[in-house]
Amino acid sequence: MNTYIFDVDDTLYDQAQSFHKTVRKLFQVALSDEEIDQLYKASRKYSEILFDKSEAGEISQFEWQTGRIIAACKDFNIPIDTEKAAIFHETYVAEQNNITLFPEVEELLNLLYRDGKQLGILTNGEEKHQAMKIDQLGLNRWIPAEQTFISGSIGHAKPKREVFEFIEQKMDLDQSKTVYIGDNFEKDIIGAKQAGWQAIWMNHRKKGLPADAAYKPNYEVHSAKELLHLFSENS
Repeated sequence: MNTYIFDVDDTLYDQAQSFHKTVRKLFQVALSDEEIDQLYKASRKYSEILFDKSEAGEISQFEWQTGRIIAACKDFNIPIDTEKAAIFHETYVAEQNNITLFPEVEELLNLLYRDGKQLGILTNGEEKHQAMKIDQLGLNRWIPAEQTFISGSIGHAKPKREVFEFIEQKMDLDQSKTVYIGDNFEKDIIGAKQAGWQAIWMNHRKKGLPADAAYKPNYEVHSAKELLHLFSENS
C-alpha cells in the first residue's frame, strides 16, 4: 500500500474522554463511568443521524450540536433544555482543546512517515472545529495541510462517493493502493469500500458488524495497540 488516509474523531484519539469531563462538570446527576459511556454512545448515535440532516439542510448546525445531547439525555431520563445543551456543546468543544493522540497512533504515524508512505486526513464536520482538533493533535508533523480534508470545506461528507473522489483527484491516488482507517462502520468503512479503497475498522468501541452489511473491512482492530501491531506485522 502506498497511501494511508485517517479519520480523526475516535480513531486517532479517545473522543469519550472530553465527553466524560464535560458531563462531570455540568451534570448534577450522579453517573458512573459506565453510565457516562452509555450516554456517550447514545450521543454519538444521534450525532450521526442529526449530522446527516444538517448536511442535507433539514436542520441547522446548532440543532445538530445541541440535539444530539438532548436526544441522548432523553433516553436516560436526564433533564436538559436547549440552553443547557448549548452550554454542554461549548464546554465539550473547550475540553477538546486538550485532546492527545493515542500513543500507539503517534508511533504508527512515525513508522509510516519514515517508510515514505503518503498520508492524509479525511474527517466529517464543521471546518473550524475539526481544524482546531487537527492542530491540537499536531498532525501537521506528518500530514501537510494540502492532504488534510474536512467535509465542511469540501461540500460533501462521508460516506458519499464524491468526497472520496475529491481526495483521489487532489492526492492523485491509486484506489487499489489506498487504505482508509476509521471508527465509524457506515461512514468510514462503507464509504471507503464503495470507493474501491481498502479499509481498516478501528473498532475500539467493539460494535457488532451489521448483519446486512454490503461490505466488510479488510481488517478490524479493537485498540490503537492492535492497529500498531497490524502494521508492525506487515512492515
